[in-house]
Formats: sequence, C-alpha cells, structure tokens
Amino acid sequence: MTDAQKVERWIDRFPPIRALSPAHLQIARGTVHFPVLEAGATAYELDGDCANYLMCLEGRTRVFRMSEGGREVLIYKVGPGGTCALTTQCLLSGGTFPAQSIAEERTELAALPVSTFQHLMDDSAAFRSFVMDDYTRLMSGLFTLIDEVAFAPLKQRLAQRLLAEAGAKGIAAVTHQKLADDVGSVREVVSRILAQWAEAGLIELRRGAIEIVERTSLAAAGRR
Repeated sequence: MTDAQKVERWIDRFPPIRALSPAHLQIARGTVHFPVLEAGATAYELDGDCANYLMCLEGRTRVFRMSEGGREVLIYKVGPGGTCALTTQCLLSGGTFPAQSIAEERTELAALPVSTFQHLMDDSAAFRSFVMDDYTRLMSGLFTLIDEVAFAPLKQRLAQRLLAEAGAKGIAAVTHQKLADDVGSVREVVSRILAQWAEAGLIELRRGAIEIVERTSLAAAGRR
C-alpha cells in the first residue's frame, strides 16, 4: 500500500478529518505516519513521553496498570476507529503516560506528531472539536468502567467482558488468565465461574477460546 493510499484509508476511518480546512488537512497529510505494532509490542511505557496522537486503523491495544502485587488491571482497550483517552490527556497536559499500552494483535496506527497535534489544536477549530468530542466520549466510558470495577459483582464484570470479546460468531479468542486480568480477579476464580456456565450450557470451553452459546442467558447469569 502506498503512502497516499494509507492517508486515504486513515481519513476514511476517521471521517471528521475531512472537515479540516485545505491548509490544515495538508499539514496533517504531510506529517501523519503509520507505525505497525506486532502482537505484544509496546505502544507506551508507564511514565513514557507521548510523542504522537495515535488513532487505531486495524488491530487492538490494551491500556492497563500493574498493581504493587504484580496483578494487571485493565483500564480499556482501543480498537479500529478508536483513540486513546490517556494519550490525549497526556498531550493536553504535557505530562507523561500514566499507564502501559501494548498491542494484543498486529495493530496499525495513524500517528500525528505532537508538534502537529499542538499546532492543529491551536489553529483548527474542526480538529479541536474532533479531539475534544472524542476525549469527552472516552472519559465518559472510563467513568462507566470505574463504576463497573468498583460496584459490579465479579460475575457481571466477567459476563460483560466475555460478551465484549466475542466476535460475530460468538467466539472469544481469550484465555482464562487474560479474562482474569481484565476483570481484576485471579484465574482460579474465573475458571470456576466459566466451568459453571459451561455446565449450564451458556458457553463452550475450547483451547484458547470460549464460544458463547446463549448470549441472552449469559448476560442474565452475570446479573445474578
């Protein structure tokens, strides 16, 4: 794929970019680049500098913190068409990245250098509106996540995470350990709950994957 084709794919994935003035769009086109992260590669380290405004074209990254005991606490994931709220916050404040971010699978990004980001934020109302509207939406989602982690029972969190991970065919390619990391629990507890749901016919356990058999019933089971 040529650079010009990559730019057009980026704009197609993020339509608000088309609202930029010709001059601002030319600046964005001339400075955007397209890093690729293989599965397991680091996007941002804890307390690292935020050098780019990142927009996900394909793949998925996970943003998390590690507890003092070494347990991973998921904050959120960024998929195609998404941006990272903490990266935006980092760029707006001039601080460092307050978590860690890694690619869960091969991930293609569109990256605007911090100098371009700052220039467009200062000079382009359309770009500023896109960034702030997206940031507000993402922050709202973060507060929803906080409510879930703080107040929702483990089974409800697990059912929601499993339903979110499942693709169109109802297959969640995720291990018990990864699910435990995502919901802030331990593998043994998560495996026990999954075994109960499998026995009830709500899911089918496979090697490295889980098939959801009864979506509605699983969602209801998570609320009990």
